[in-house]
Amino acid sequence: MSPARPIEVEGLTKRFGEFLADDAVSFSVQAGEIYGLLGPNGAGKTTLIRMLTTLLPPTSGTGRIEGHDIVRERPAVRRAIGTVSQAQTTDENLTVRENLSVQGKMYGLSGRMLAERIELRLKQVGLWERRDQIARHLSGGMRRRLEIARGVLHSPRVLFLDEPTTGLDPQSRRAIWDMFGELKGHDPELAIILTTHAMEEADFLCDRVAILDRGKLLCEDSPEALKRGLDTGEKVELETDRELADEDELSLAAVGAANLRFQSATRVAFDARPGEGTGRRAARLLEDRGYHIVHLNIALVTLEDVFFSYTGRALREAPPAP
Repeated sequence: MSPARPIEVEGLTKRFGEFLADDAVSFSVQAGEIYGLLGPNGAGKTTLIRMLTTLLPPTSGTGRIEGHDIVRERPAVRRAIGTVSQAQTTDENLTVRENLSVQGKMYGLSGRMLAERIELRLKQVGLWERRDQIARHLSGGMRRRLEIARGVLHSPRVLFLDEPTTGLDPQSRRAIWDMFGELKGHDPELAIILTTHAMEEADFLCDRVAILDRGKLLCEDSPEALKRGLDTGEKVELETDRELADEDELSLAAVGAANLRFQSATRVAFDARPGEGTGRRAARLLEDRGYHIVHLNIALVTLEDVFFSYTGRALREAPPAP
C-alpha cells in the first residue's frame, strides 16, 4: 500500500563549498497532489529535484519517496519515480515508439505489456498517430510531449517535472498543461512535483505552491490562499484628463482605495480588496466631479505579488550568482 504522503522532505540541505544552494527545506506532498516549487532561476529548485531523484547527495537532512530513503534506498526510489527534466533526453534518431520501447525495457517492461503501455501513453499525449515518426522531425512541443510520455511510461507513483514547458510557445505550453490534467484523470493517485518560474503555470496547475528563494522555502499553500493572504486583492491604476485636487485623495480613500500612490498629477495607483468594485466606484466618483477618465486598469493580485511581499523584489529578478 502506498503511503498517503509519497514525498516527505525534512531539513534537506545542499552546500557547494561555501555556497548554500538549499537551506533546510521541509515539505510533504500527498498522493494525487500537484505541488509547485515556484521561484526564479537560481533559487535552488533544480538542486532540490536532483537530490530527491538521487542524482545528488544532500549535505544534510532527509527525503523519502514512497517511504524509501533517497540516500540509503536509491534503487527503490528510482523505481518509484518518473522524471521530465529541462533538457531534451529523447534519442532524436529513433522513432517515437522506439524511444518509449527503450525506456520501457529499462524498467523491465516487455512484450504485450510494453506494447499496450506505449499505446496508452502515446494516446494520452496525442502522439499515437506519429508513433513511427523520427523524433528529430517533431516540433518542440511534440518533443516535450514525448519526454512526458517517457517519464510516465512505467506508471510511477511520483513524477518530477523540472521546468517542463521552458522554451515552448504559449499554445504548446497550454497544450502541455491540459495534458497534465488528463494524466491526473487517468491516475488520480499520482503525486507530482513541478518546478517553475512561471507564475501562471503554478497558478493554473498546482494544488499547493511553495515559494523558494535563495535556497529557502518561504511559504506554502494553495495559490488562492497565498493571494488571499495579502492585504489587497486588486491593483488599480487610474488616470484623468486634468490634475487631481487635494480633496480627491480623501474621497478615493473613502470608497476603499488603500496605499494611494500618485505617479503624476493626473495618475494614481492604489490597492483594493477583491470583489468590492472599488476601482470602478473610484472612477465614477471622479467622473461625477467632472473628470474624464483617460485610463483605468484593474488587475488581480498574482503569485508574483506574493513573491514580492516575501522577498521585496520581482519573481523575474534572479538572485545574485554564487
